[in-house]
Amino acid sequence: MSEPVVIVGTGLAGYNLAKEFRKLDGDSPLLLITADDGRSYSKPMLSTGFAKGKDADGLVMAEPGTMAEQLKAEVRTHTRVTGIDPAHKRLWIGEEAVTYRDLVLAWGADPIRVPVDGDAQDAIFSINDLEDYARFRAAATGKRRVLILGAGLIGCEFANDLSSGGYQVEVVAPCEQLMPGLIHPAAAAAVQVGLEGLGVRFHLGPLLTRLEHAGDGLLAQLSDGTRVDCDLVVSAVGLRPRTELAAAAGLAVNRGIVVDRRLQTSQPHIYALGDCAEVEGLNLLFVMPLMACARALAQTLAGKPAEVSYGPMPVLVKTPVCPLVVSLPPRGMSGDWTVEGSGADIKALCRDASGRLIGYALTGAAVQEKLALNRELPALLA
Repeated sequence: MSEPVVIVGTGLAGYNLAKEFRKLDGDSPLLLITADDGRSYSKPMLSTGFAKGKDADGLVMAEPGTMAEQLKAEVRTHTRVTGIDPAHKRLWIGEEAVTYRDLVLAWGADPIRVPVDGDAQDAIFSINDLEDYARFRAAATGKRRVLILGAGLIGCEFANDLSSGGYQVEVVAPCEQLMPGLIHPAAAAAVQVGLEGLGVRFHLGPLLTRLEHAGDGLLAQLSDGTRVDCDLVVSAVGLRPRTELAAAAGLAVNRGIVVDRRLQTSQPHIYALGDCAEVEGLNLLFVMPLMACARALAQTLAGKPAEVSYGPMPVLVKTPVCPLVVSLPPRGMSGDWTVEGSGADIKALCRDASGRLIGYALTGAAVQEKLALNRELPALLA
């Protein structure tokens, strides 16, 4: 029997690659390895579960056994890869060697941990996968006050979701606006007003410096002297691509695992996609580029080498109290921003010196213009 195609990771990247591969190749041996329980779910739904009243089980689309059957694959759950040996086309699971025909790294990114003094580190939760979500939901049962660290995309989505789910939410972040670096200040202000309308309180500028148990709850001390009473803390300060094992195996890494347009790493027969990968210098932690990579890499693995391209990749932010969609200008392009609208309905457009549209941020009713604007945008990776 020939060696299998091995995919490490069963998140959106791993499972979608396997599905695309099976459309083109129904027979080659396929092995998926995951450190978690292998259930299929959509990670973006983690920040919508409270408003929808869904626990972790309610977000599951398929059990690992079902996925194995659908994909004609072996799915090994709760299995952690400990090393990669490119010279001999094998990986290690402890003392067990697993050989591969081609290896795909789709193991995602780790939450960035922020150091906080005090005795309540156990009350700080990062929600990066389904098992994290299950742990947080269990801890949140019977609680009502949540402090969120970070006012980026994920922090704002959780602020909206938890508020809609009946929680009292406060957000602390060392920045001047919501989602800095992602959206224009006018759009950030519109989203902030919307979230404040749900009861969310923002502390923009200070850091959380200390977290202590206080009676039945927690006491959070901020760097500006503010004290916040809460029951749980959600850390949403960002993700760091998982590169350690790749670097130890001699693969080139930068922000992520460095891959070319065919998603190949610096070693033959080893590929990477999703949150852990840096494609031609781009590390995009969103669904649309991931899906484009899965389709292209599936063709390469099926014997028809293909290069990935990124068209416009607008990001829909799940803040239903103030809908938001954003498309950042491609790297290396700069322009001037203009802002139209008021209140919740903001249209911020970025145009280059020739007047060509290169980016936008739309909120409220203005999001209805996204399809027309997308047709004007340049590709991110042509």
